[in-house]
Amino acid sequence: MKYPNFSLEKKLIKEGYQNIVGIDEVGRGAWAGPIIAVAAMISYKKQDTSNKQTPNFKSQILIKRSRELGSRLRYKIKDSKLLSEKVREAMFEQLSSRVIWSLGIVTHREIDKLGLTRANILVIKRALRCLEIDPDYLLIDKVNGFKYKLPHQLIVKGDRKILSIAVASILAKVTRDRMMRKLHQKFPQYHFHRHKGYGTKLHQDCLKKNGACRLHRLSYKPIRTLVKS
Repeated sequence: MKYPNFSLEKKLIKEGYQNIVGIDEVGRGAWAGPIIAVAAMISYKKQDTSNKQTPNFKSQILIKRSRELGSRLRYKIKDSKLLSEKVREAMFEQLSSRVIWSLGIVTHREIDKLGLTRANILVIKRALRCLEIDPDYLLIDKVNGFKYKLPHQLIVKGDRKILSIAVASILAKVTRDRMMRKLHQKFPQYHFHRHKGYGTKLHQDCLKKNGACRLHRLSYKPIRTLVKS
């Protein structure tokens, strides 16, 4: 298996860029809940008087496994969808304290109002606005119609190729999953803690039985169809 690597970031650093941001979003294909985007800086220069370059984060990190995971193992960063939930959670604790990152959220109501494409663009821009260090180059998992004032690249399956984007994908996935688990406590009849709002058979059965709740994206055809059936 090929893992995301730091080669593109290194190339950009040689070209003079310093604050390089990887961006990914999760929740685009879900039927309920928000879209979450994370902007993550692995390579950056602190904006202070010391003018020292912050060390680049290594692509391979050592994680001490919890009792549930057994003895400690070495994990490599990769697309969050290719990691188990337990491994993602463990990596989140390591990554979240070692990189500069920020969060963007677009609610289900905004998705219904704006449409998925515009909502996807908005959530990325919200994440960028919250960064504590100004970026100078963006590496983004492919998003249709995205335009921005800074130089950037839109990369197909970027979370499987680019280390910065893969880090962002893990932070975004864990953040959204935690949010959906909390929402399950308010709407237990939908089992959001299990399917996280995606259109699984369990979720479809819950919709047929209970109808839609205020977290569902009512503009989505599958939701309208299941609620009416």
